[in-house]
Amino acid sequence: MQDIMRIRHSLSHVMAEAVKEIYKDVKLAIGPAIDNGFYYDFDIPQAILPEDLQKIEDKMKEIIKKDFDFTQSFMTKEEARKFFANEPYKLELIQGIQDEKVSIYTSGDFVDLCAGPHVESSKELRSAAFKLMSIAGAYWRGDSKNKMLQRIYAVCFASKEELKKYLFEIEEAKRRDHRKLGPELDLFFLDDTAPGMPYWLPHGLKLYNKLLAFWREEHEARGYQEFSGPQLNSRKLWETSGHWAHYKDNMFITGEEENPLALKPMNCPNSIMVYKHKVRSYRELPLRFCDCDRLHRKEISGTLHGLLRVQSFTQDDSHNYIRDTQIKSEINSILDIADRFYDIFGIKYHAVLSTRPEDYMGDINLWNKAESELKEIMTERFGKDGFELNEGDGAFYGPKIDLLMTDALGRKWQTGTIQLDFQLPRNFDLTFANEKGELEVPVMVHRVIYGSFERFIGVLIEHFAGAFPFWLCPTQAGIVPVSENNFEYAKEVATVLKENGITPEIDLSQNGMGAKVNSFRKMKVPYTLILGEKEQNEKTVSIKIRGGKQVNDIPLQKFVEVCKKQNKDRTLNLVEEF
Repeated sequence: MQDIMRIRHSLSHVMAEAVKEIYKDVKLAIGPAIDNGFYYDFDIPQAILPEDLQKIEDKMKEIIKKDFDFTQSFMTKEEARKFFANEPYKLELIQGIQDEKVSIYTSGDFVDLCAGPHVESSKELRSAAFKLMSIAGAYWRGDSKNKMLQRIYAVCFASKEELKKYLFEIEEAKRRDHRKLGPELDLFFLDDTAPGMPYWLPHGLKLYNKLLAFWREEHEARGYQEFSGPQLNSRKLWETSGHWAHYKDNMFITGEEENPLALKPMNCPNSIMVYKHKVRSYRELPLRFCDCDRLHRKEISGTLHGLLRVQSFTQDDSHNYIRDTQIKSEINSILDIADRFYDIFGIKYHAVLSTRPEDYMGDINLWNKAESELKEIMTERFGKDGFELNEGDGAFYGPKIDLLMTDALGRKWQTGTIQLDFQLPRNFDLTFANEKGELEVPVMVHRVIYGSFERFIGVLIEHFAGAFPFWLCPTQAGIVPVSENNFEYAKEVATVLKENGITPEIDLSQNGMGAKVNSFRKMKVPYTLILGEKEQNEKTVSIKIRGGKQVNDIPLQKFVEVCKKQNKDRTLNLVEEF
């Protein structure tokens, strides 16, 4: 890894040299190595265009063919100021260097202010595979008060095979982008009149509701109790929870100035109020209050990103109230749910355990006990090296387990989280009566599995490239009558499917049969039923299966039974044999 980072950093210098040879009046800023590649920021009078990237890349390859070394030397700050007198950004960097001497790297005819490290010779760059990817605007030092520079991004790998794989994944990611597929599949759209607040279209809401129905079914079977709380709560509640002091800037606030109300960004205070509304006994614990209420969090506009970063969303929350002796069993129970939920989508997840931070609150002995039990749980479930330990990065109120999903392209997404909380129960004076009638304080477990429905659906769209498992599809069967003579049979088939819990859609338009089939193909419908005279007379269906295969003369009832089983079992792959 160290070698490839040296190569990337060295190539950023080569790119800077190439740009200076091609363009006039170039002022250099910075050019570091980054994950997967490198970039360099330039101040140039003229705009660098996408079509110019190949020209710059060709010039880089021309420079690399020369034999030269990367040589480090040192100058006093005064010498460096004179040397870089015409480079204002370098002069500013020199000003901020604390040492009396500054590091300079020379590579052929090019000299740059740089601490390194670099490769020793240009020969080491010849086998590297790189490609200039894009141009972007970047404020000097990331400050919008400074001048906007032009940044050229490049990717770089040790071999052509790695570069080819990466470029394929980039194109595949573009093809799967939920911001593109969502509107194409009539799932959702976003509009400037409600930034970061998705409109769910009928198809998207069907998918959303299927996810919610699955969630409710699984949680009810495990003793969870669903509730719903207010959208607006007074300042008093948020002050007690600590959100007013620590999260106010991210909250939408309304109401009178002396008694403001805030749209809830979190569900935990509402759950606590449900717990508090009557006296609790140890016999009730674990007590699991779950909800899927709407949340609102104010985000900086530039950070909004499709469904992955929104301002209005639904989180599949649960807050479980337990005794400290129940920590191990409750965490295992929650991880069982995670296993079930992620496995149903064919998605692997990676667990990260974050432990006590320096500014922790609560009893140190309880922390030690909790961390010990969590480590034991993780080791038993995932093996000694099967999870990541993130020392000191827990929440101030308790240790936590984060669950990172890995999608079809190998990308990791933060979804589920399980957090132990020793503090909020004390802030709100939560208690339960133990066996002796004495009052104890419960431990509170915050947990989500999907994370938010919006983000999870965005991840699913990209994971499946819009071709969802049968049980999750908004339209499970597209129905194409060959002619108007088959309209009534098409309606009859649709009725039978609906009666059996299968979601159909009929195309009764004047379009030709081929156009209708193609329309359902574009919508990634699992099964398209073609109904002509033969099918009508014999009460059968001919099925175009998503992916291209077609089977004919399948009894309607047989098709229904196959679909019902897929819905019941929530199978991942389509049945192709009837």
